[in-house]
Amino acid sequence: MIIVATIITGKNTIKEAITVGRKIFELYVQPGTNDEILELAKTHNIPVKELQKQEINNLLPKGHQGIGASVQDYAYLSLEDALAQPKKHRLYLMLDGVEDPHNLGAMLRSCDAFNVDGVIIPKNRSVQLNATVAKVSTGAIEHVNVIQVVNLSQTIRKLKENGFWIVGTDMDTPQTIHEMDVEADLCIIIGNEGRGLSRLVRDNCDYIVKVPMSGHINSLNASVSCALVLYEVYRRKGE
Repeated sequence: MIIVATIITGKNTIKEAITVGRKIFELYVQPGTNDEILELAKTHNIPVKELQKQEINNLLPKGHQGIGASVQDYAYLSLEDALAQPKKHRLYLMLDGVEDPHNLGAMLRSCDAFNVDGVIIPKNRSVQLNATVAKVSTGAIEHVNVIQVVNLSQTIRKLKENGFWIVGTDMDTPQTIHEMDVEADLCIIIGNEGRGLSRLVRDNCDYIVKVPMSGHINSLNASVSCALVLYEVYRRKGE
C-alpha cells in the first residue's frame, strides 16, 4: 500500500477526520478557539496541545484557522481493490496530469457530492494527496477513494476490459456532455490545467465531450469543468 503522511489544517477538515474515525495523533490549537472541535477531541481522547498565535503560525501553513492536527497517513486504494467493489453503473474520475492541489481538493468535493466511486491519479507528474488538498476538500478527502496508478494508458485498457467506457473532456469536439451514455460504467478524464489531455490518453478514449458554452471565454477552470461533467451524470441518473 502506498501512503503519504501529512499534517492537516482547517476546522471542517479536522472535524470530518475526527468524525469518521481517522487516527489523530495530536491536535494543535490556539487557546480560546475551536471549542466545538475541542469537545470532539475530548470525546475521542485525542491529545491536545495549546499553542500561542506565533507558535501555531510557525508550525502550520497560512490559512490554518487556528487549528492543525497530526493524523494517520492517507492511503491510496489499488485499482484491483477498487474494481472488486461490486456496483452497477460505476463512475470513476481520472486526472491526466492535474498539478494544482487546489483543483484536486475541489474535485474531491465534487466527487463526494455526485457519488463518484473513485478518483484515479498517476504516480508521477501529478498532484498527490497533501495538506492543501485535504484543506480545500473540506473533509471530502475522508469519503472519496483515491486510486494511484503507474501508467494511465495501461489503466484505461484495464478499465475497458472491465466494461468501462472512457470519456475524455476537451473543447475541441462536437459532442457535448448531454450526449454521454450515463447508463454504463464510465471513467471521465480531466486533463492538465494548461495542456489538456495528453495524446496517448486522448487516443485511448472511446469519445470526447465538451461543456457547451455561449460566453466570450471558451475555457473553464479544471475543477469547474469537472463539477459540471459529474453533475450531468448525476442529474441524468436521477440520483
